[in-house]
Amino acid sequence: MAHSTTIATIMFFTFFLLFSSSTFAKTHYHDFVVQETKVTRLCKTRTSITVNGQLPGPTLEINNGDSLVIKVVNKAKYNVTIHWHGVRQMRTAWADGPEFITQCPIRPGGSYTYRFMITGQEGTLWWHAHSSWLRATVYGAIIIHPKEGGSYPFAKPNRESVVVLGEWWNANPIDVIRQATQTGGAPNVSDAYTINGQPGDLYKCSKKDTVVVPLGSGETSLIRVINAALNQQLFFTIANHKLTVVGADASYVKPFTTSVLMLGPGQTTDVLIKGDQSPGQYYIAARAYASAQGAPFDNTTTTAILNYQTAPNGSNPIMPNLPAFNDTKTATAFTTSFRSPGKTLVPTTIDENLFITAGLGINQCPPNAKNSTCQAPNRTRFTASMNNVSFVLPSNYSLLQAHHQGIPGVFTTDFPARPPVSFDYTGNVSRSLWQPIRGTKVYKLKYGARVQVVLQGTSIFTAENHPIHLHGYDFYIVAEGFGNFNPKTDTAKFNLVDPPLRNTVSLPVKGWAVIRFVADNPGTWIMHCHLDVHIGWGLAMVFVVDNGVGQLETLERPPEDLPVC
Repeated sequence: MAHSTTIATIMFFTFFLLFSSSTFAKTHYHDFVVQETKVTRLCKTRTSITVNGQLPGPTLEINNGDSLVIKVVNKAKYNVTIHWHGVRQMRTAWADGPEFITQCPIRPGGSYTYRFMITGQEGTLWWHAHSSWLRATVYGAIIIHPKEGGSYPFAKPNRESVVVLGEWWNANPIDVIRQATQTGGAPNVSDAYTINGQPGDLYKCSKKDTVVVPLGSGETSLIRVINAALNQQLFFTIANHKLTVVGADASYVKPFTTSVLMLGPGQTTDVLIKGDQSPGQYYIAARAYASAQGAPFDNTTTTAILNYQTAPNGSNPIMPNLPAFNDTKTATAFTTSFRSPGKTLVPTTIDENLFITAGLGINQCPPNAKNSTCQAPNRTRFTASMNNVSFVLPSNYSLLQAHHQGIPGVFTTDFPARPPVSFDYTGNVSRSLWQPIRGTKVYKLKYGARVQVVLQGTSIFTAENHPIHLHGYDFYIVAEGFGNFNPKTDTAKFNLVDPPLRNTVSLPVKGWAVIRFVADNPGTWIMHCHLDVHIGWGLAMVFVVDNGVGQLETLERPPEDLPVC
């Protein structure tokens, strides 16, 4: 009798656990209408492309374990796709969003419903257009709370705020990139940086709309910072307040305290601040970390106001000190402070070891080309590459369709695992190595492969910090450094105990970074520089990860409403 009671009890608890875990997980439905909206900034009104008329677009707030169903309707005049940046998309690569990689674009008048689940991720991510330069205004935050009934690995803050850093052009960003594509030169830099869509007090015609972030005396606030700028790494600080970093890219980190953050486009950082200063107003500020020597950049500063609720009326906000635009030392001190909270599952045995150079390049113009189309230095056109291959997007099929359906002629599988020629990557590079080849080349990975990628910056034309983002995966950053990566001496610097888990790594200027991941998600996954000017020039490559064994290791079937090219 007792035995059967025990079995009945176990069965009840098993059923209860199954039932409770599925009842807590919710499915959230959203409609995103991509549309033209009149937006006024810096004394000028122009038509911008937005989602639901909002800039930034809607914030998606969910719990770990929840599902999202988002119908995107394109009422704009441009092709569009939406990428859910940092979402693992386990077996749902069709919902990842990069144009011509996992789907054909949603044409004007068309629609597509993205369906995916959040699994094992908590913190801050974001979503953005992944088609031309539309993400300049088509972006928003994704807030992932712990599972229902779960908690943060730190004391629950009294309040939370989202700070999305952006970049604003007075001109239509699509016109800006089209002009640059025509001339072969660099695109015009932005006219302002923004916080939650607003430039702030230091720009003309902007003061009345400056964003205010509230804080009570003695309170702790969790501030989720996202760099949604198109082409610029940014330093971020809050006057007179210490920032305790507790998360990044929807993974928790071992808390550390700093006065300044540096985020590359695509990166998120969660910080705790305490209301421990005298009640008043304090500027939240961000400005460029511009590491490319001599390259033009937007040298303005965006601000919001941290406002103590008991601040005396009419108090002037206190201005913080921000690092100099070329302060690589501060950027490095920040990026090398990250650790995972405990021992990690970083792979220690490696099946696939890649060495990938990443940098700019120059295409020589044919003798009969017009000067107006060769506006890079010495009558050339700018380009960029990984391992000397400048990536070309397909146009008739997405890579995922071609891979899934076995369509020939869309891509080749000969992306090189190392550069075709070894050279002094960060030194004075011979001009004969400045011009890459063009191609739609991918690198194939077996399901479950343990992968190491050494990313090596180059000084071709100019060296700079590149934020490198890998779709469909989080990866461990086991080391970073300056100069040329040397396996004999630099391997000893690897952190294989508690390296941070990220989806975007800041590849140091004239330096290298090493990442590791397990290829446990089938699909076609682009790895690219998140400076949009560089992805357009070809600073990208794609991993094609095969299916494993059984349903749980296999890509889902394509959705019925997948857009066609």
